[in-house]
Parts: sequence; C-alpha cells; structure tokens
Amino acid sequence: MTAPKTLARIAGLLYLIVAVFTIFAGLVNTSIVESGNAAATADNIDTSATLFRIGMVSELVGATAFLLTGMALYLLLKHVNQMAAAAMVTFVAVSVAIQSLSLLNQHAALTIATGQVGTGAFGPAGSDQLTLLFAGLQRDGYLIAQTYFGLWLLPLGYLVVKSGYFPKVLGVLLMIGCFGHLVDVFARFLAPDLGANISPFALTLAAVAELSFIAWLLVKAVRVPAPDTRVSTPS
Repeated sequence: MTAPKTLARIAGLLYLIVAVFTIFAGLVNTSIVESGNAAATADNIDTSATLFRIGMVSELVGATAFLLTGMALYLLLKHVNQMAAAAMVTFVAVSVAIQSLSLLNQHAALTIATGQVGTGAFGPAGSDQLTLLFAGLQRDGYLIAQTYFGLWLLPLGYLVVKSGYFPKVLGVLLMIGCFGHLVDVFARFLAPDLGANISPFALTLAAVAELSFIAWLLVKAVRVPAPDTRVSTPS
C-alpha cells in the first residue's frame, strides 16, 4: 500500500504538470488566435503551425495529468468520505473528456489553415472563417470543461478540511476557488464583455488556492500524526 506522503507528492507533481502544460497551451492559443479576425488567425496558424501543434499536444498532456491527479488524490482521500472522493474524480473525468474532445476543433482549425483539406468551394475568405470558427469552438469547449474543473475543487476542499492531512484554510481556499471558476465561466457565456473584465479577478481566487495546494503537496506532503509512544502504567 502506497504511503500517504508518497501519494501526496505524486499528486503534487502531477498537478504541477497540469498547471505548466495547460498554461503553456493557453498562452500559445491566445498568442495565435485573434478573436474576430479570421484572416489574421488563419495566417498565424499557418505560419506558426509547429507551435500550434505543440500547444495542442501540451493541452492533451495536461488533461491526461489532470486525470491522473484526480486518481492519486482519490487514493489519498477516499478514506475520509467515499462519496465526496467519488464526486471529485467524476468531475475530473468529465472535464478531461470535454477538454480532450474539444482538441478536435483545434486540429480542424490547423488542417484548414495549413491547406491539408480541400476548402476551395468556400474560397480563401470562407476558409479563414472556418478556421476561426473551429478555433472558437475549441475555446468554448475548454470553457465548458472549466465548469467541471471548478466543481472538482468543492469536494476536494471538503476532503482537505476533513482529512487532517492539511491546514483547513487550504480546503476553504479550494472551495472558494471553485466559485471563482464558475463565476468566470458563466460570466463569459452570459455577458462576454463583463466576463472578460472580471475573469482575472475570479481566476485569481482559484489560482491562489490551487498553487498553494500544489506547493503544500510537494513540500509538506501530508501531516501524519506522530505515534503515541507513551507507556501506559497499570492502574
């Protein structure tokens, strides 16, 4: 049976991989895809095709690591509450499934922009619009997946609070981070301009919580109570 400290550090390392690879993929996409400008987006993807592919693979690696993170934390925390641990890993699995399928849209944008598929019937302008459409679908798919990426923090935070392995404030921060993700998602869908403005503030809550949790997993792992070495005296 794997020791709790080992499981915690494995989860911390996997979670760090999620953060690094997913953030890198996001930076690649935002630097290449220009919202509302189909011609510029298609040209950027065509001229930076290798970087665009790397970004796509990076997001896939991050999604895979996220699923493994959920599994590691499930093994670490299932003894606290089986139902909460199952809910946590279910949210992770749904998020990863949506995120991974959305990468098909990114691949479609790449194949159209680089001329790997015939789109002559649409003309150059039509092909550019298709490229932007698929790039936008990938972005929206990721946003939908973010709903569940936020929701998993709620049972995780509860388990962190109840486990005794971590400071309770970490669990509270994680639960607050859940609502930060949800505010970002629904604001972006319901009021895109407002959502874009409040997104940095909403996601800061989640970022502080998750980075703090990653740091604790890697540095401290878990707090395991010291065994009671007192010798009992006969009465």
